Amino acid sequence: MAGIVEEMIADSIEALVNRDPALAETVISQHEDHVNRLEIENQDTAINLIALHQPEAKDLRTIAMAVMINDVLERLGDHAVNIAQAAQYLIPRPPVKPLVHIPQMADQAVAMLKDSLDAFTRTDPELARSVCARDNAVDELNLSVRSELIATMVADSGTIERALKLILIALNLERIADLATNIAEDVIYMTTGEVIKHGRGAAPSTDPAAPPSSDH
Repeated sequence: MAGIVEEMIADSIEALVNRDPALAETVISQHEDHVNRLEIENQDTAINLIALHQPEAKDLRTIAMAVMINDVLERLGDHAVNIAQAAQYLIPRPPVKPLVHIPQMADQAVAMLKDSLDAFTRTDPELARSVCARDNAVDELNLSVRSELIATMVADSGTIERALKLILIALNLERIADLATNIAEDVIYMTTGEVIKHGRGAAPSTDPAAPPSSDH
């Protein structure tokens, strides 16, 4: 399921960059249904494992984490579809500006997702920490995209609809990075007991004795 979602995100951006409407349609009409079916199958498997085997401690936490990731992956698939639909609108229309930051955002978001899932399967809190540390870079790219496109819309009102679609794409990529970070934060909690959500703790720290930072 994760592999399909990663492919959906990459393909939706490739469709936009290469102006490929067929690829965008594949993301929407084929991959989304597959992901939705897998979400139900994974959920059923988890429920059956709990009902039949009554797992405890680490096994129960692992299953709970898998259920959470299952839900996140379905939402990530929805974000990829949103990007593909925006691409369908943009492909037949003149480009607003060269695409630079949006492909960079996509590359970073997909890498973060892959690493957060690898951190889960390998129970690797340090890899998870590296994912959390990269979230700000994607946020900064999103702000750059938004600022540039707002300036473009102010200068030329004829670009407004197309520029808004690009802002929507960047927003979806930022959300993908946020969800990858959420997975990584949960991996850290599952493996170390450290809570770093909502400003608690410090993701870059590798010292288990280090005190958490204050809530803010």
